[in-house]
Amino acid sequence: MNCLKTFSLFSLLIFHLLVAAQNKKFSAINNSNAANVSSDTMENIYNEIKTPYKYGIVFKHPDSTKLMDSPTIFNKNGIWYMTYIVFDGKGYETWIAQSKDLLNWKSIGKILSFSPNTWDANQKAGYMSLVDINWGGTYAVEKFKNKYWMSYLGGKTVGYEAGVLGVGMATNATLTKAEEWRTTTSPILQPSDLDASWFDNQIIYKSLVIRDKKQLTGHPFIMYYNAKGDTAKYESIGMAVSDDMISWKRYATNPLVTKYKGICGDAQIAKINQLYVLFYFGAFWKPGAFERFACSYDLVNWTEWKGADLVAPSEPYDEQYAHKPWVIKYKGIVYHFYTAVGKEGRVLALAASKDLKK
Repeated sequence: MNCLKTFSLFSLLIFHLLVAAQNKKFSAINNSNAANVSSDTMENIYNEIKTPYKYGIVFKHPDSTKLMDSPTIFNKNGIWYMTYIVFDGKGYETWIAQSKDLLNWKSIGKILSFSPNTWDANQKAGYMSLVDINWGGTYAVEKFKNKYWMSYLGGKTVGYEAGVLGVGMATNATLTKAEEWRTTTSPILQPSDLDASWFDNQIIYKSLVIRDKKQLTGHPFIMYYNAKGDTAKYESIGMAVSDDMISWKRYATNPLVTKYKGICGDAQIAKINQLYVLFYFGAFWKPGAFERFACSYDLVNWTEWKGADLVAPSEPYDEQYAHKPWVIKYKGIVYHFYTAVGKEGRVLALAASKDLKK
């Protein structure tokens, strides 16, 4: 009986070891799949999101002497809204516009303004947070703790992206009115943080905050941001996580997307079935500025598209730069909004999956 019992225990141990080995094998396969998206899948995504038809300029700021930038598009009650930033020579402020058809836009007013004697006195470039990321979804903005949230690039130095810049967070009870949002009294992410790394310990630029309901990182909120480091004189896309939208920590010590030269920046996330797409712009690692994308199964490991640019300079109004994307799918049409720099100044332009001029 003792021999049989010993044999049974030994058999049970071997069985558990085999199961553990098999689970480890499956885990390795899953991790591999998470880190690598097949070339066929990347091609399929490209065919889904490509926008070969340039519609042209869709929006100029009412004061044409000021530069505009970085659209964020969302929907509320059937009306489309856009936050965008304006540079007037002193610094960044944030405005909001509205549209009924995504083609004709009208400015409503300002929502983040200059303020005296604050850490963000002369720089407040806002980017709406918690927009629905589902491809072809509602594009509604989610509330958290009964408030709307907007991350922003902040700083006190006068000039174009001058001085020490960090990320602030603004909140408001309403979403679409031209009224001042309440801002944080200090940055929520900055280059001097203890967990800052070699690629983001000098300047932090644009940020994007999404809610990950699956909590693939173990946290419900993810921030993607582009930054420079003291040993990285180029911009890369990094990642931070939070449980409460106020306290943030870096998720990785290395960038998610980088070329080790030029710029990779201004991330936007879309979820197409079970795959995540990161839209971003590239600049100066080849001539000009242009739109690119990468894909991921886990929001952390990204496979970069190796093919043609999504949008690139080709027209007088975007002959210098075609960059800083916001891409949505609505009623079967893909709309790719971007900042165009050319003979019309710095304006917002649109490319689409369908010829909208017909």
